[in-house]
Amino acid sequence: MIKLTRLNGKEFVINADLIETVEATPDTVITLVNEHRYIVKESVDEVIKKVIEYKRSLGRLFVV
Repeated sequence: MIKLTRLNGKEFVINADLIETVEATPDTVITLVNEHRYIVKESVDEVIKKVIEYKRSLGRLFVV
């Protein structure tokens, strides 16, 4: 799970394993495998960093 911030400033937690895509449009849009979309304040790079940190914490980081 990673903590992110909606555009209105409210924080929420999302299951990083369900993220399908992260794109800048220019807002950062996260699309899950169930097609739900979330617009967040964090940049694409910040989201990627949070996902990597989360997976490292589980001891299952996959090198691409």
